Amino acid sequence: MARSSKVLRETDIKKRYSVPTVFLSSLPSFNGGHAVDFQAVDGSGRVWPFTCSVRKNGHPKPVISKGWRAFVHSKSLIAGDKVRLYKKKNEAGAKKHAYEILAEKEIKIFGA
Repeated sequence: MARSSKVLRETDIKKRYSVPTVFLSSLPSFNGGHAVDFQAVDGSGRVWPFTCSVRKNGHPKPVISKGWRAFVHSKSLIAGDKVRLYKKKNEAGAKKHAYEILAEKEIKIFGA
């Protein structure tokens, strides 16, 4: 199962989510383009539409921008929180929501 797991930084919160390049092979085909749309379902069953784009030249540096800020706002995410993006195992007939996205709030222990 392909996955991306990341502790969020300020840039991830305010602008876009940088995806590891190795995760590109898990996304739908870009068909020669620079962006691809996909949907991910969160732990509560809500479906999130995202767009992953890559640079036209040089290192691809994939990022999720479209749909990302709405997800961040809805989950009240801040720097230090964690996001996990998975490509689910391909089950027979399961094409609609092949991706799952989970947000984990940073746990802060007072006095430590």
